[in-house]
Amino acid sequence: MGDLKLDRRDGVLTVTLSRPERLNAVTGALTEEMLDVLNGLMRDPDTRVVVLTGEGRGFCSGMDLQGGDPGGGDEGRVQRIYRGIGRGGEVTARLREIPQPVIAALHGPVAGMGVSWALACDLRVADPTTRFVVPFVDLGLSAGDCGLSWLLPRLVGPAKAAEIFYRAQRLDVTEADRLGLVTELADEGRDLEGAHALAAELLAKSPYGLRRTKELLNMSLDAPGLRRQVAVETGIQTLAFFTEDLTEGMAATMQKRPPEFGNR
Repeated sequence: MGDLKLDRRDGVLTVTLSRPERLNAVTGALTEEMLDVLNGLMRDPDTRVVVLTGEGRGFCSGMDLQGGDPGGGDEGRVQRIYRGIGRGGEVTARLREIPQPVIAALHGPVAGMGVSWALACDLRVADPTTRFVVPFVDLGLSAGDCGLSWLLPRLVGPAKAAEIFYRAQRLDVTEADRLGLVTELADEGRDLEGAHALAAELLAKSPYGLRRTKELLNMSLDAPGLRRQVAVETGIQTLAFFTEDLTEGMAATMQKRPPEFGNR
């Protein structure tokens, strides 16, 4: 693919943003490629974990404003910008909606739309060069960009999110880790290696358990109350009792050996 590199092996799909000369700034073409991949993952039972990273010196520097209006096409300027930003937000939503856990491998600048995509991932491995950049209000924009105003308050709390947004803060990896935005710290240049090690760990878990847990976590973020969420959990947990993998998991625990899940 043009602006993406895909590597599939052993149940893991590594998606690499590949515009290193522009610090992987997002164009309309890259967004559409991302959506094609993510839409395919919605119906892909063989891919169990996704790793998302960026080629070169940074993860993603945000929307490529120097490349002209985002979105392309023959519409008017407002329509092009609206469509380009909206499609970027669709990537954010799809990263949450696909059934596979997504691990971001972060290094260098994680800016603008790149912050939204990184925070939409389930887990994040970052090296010491990582810095989250939320510059919107300094540029005359709002910080509500591609789902960021929904994601960040849920990760760090509304008061801290407001401070980051209003002051257009840059977070180095130490501060991001302190706030809980980073799952694991890696040595410099080893973020992708760390993400793959984490993916290997997840591959040893129950496929049903991982997919349904992601589904439940997503639902809990908008759940109207505890009882509604308990009802959903009860249905999903009951179905687990009819899987062969539950029998295998229980037997492996009793026999003190690693389970061999077959997604059955």
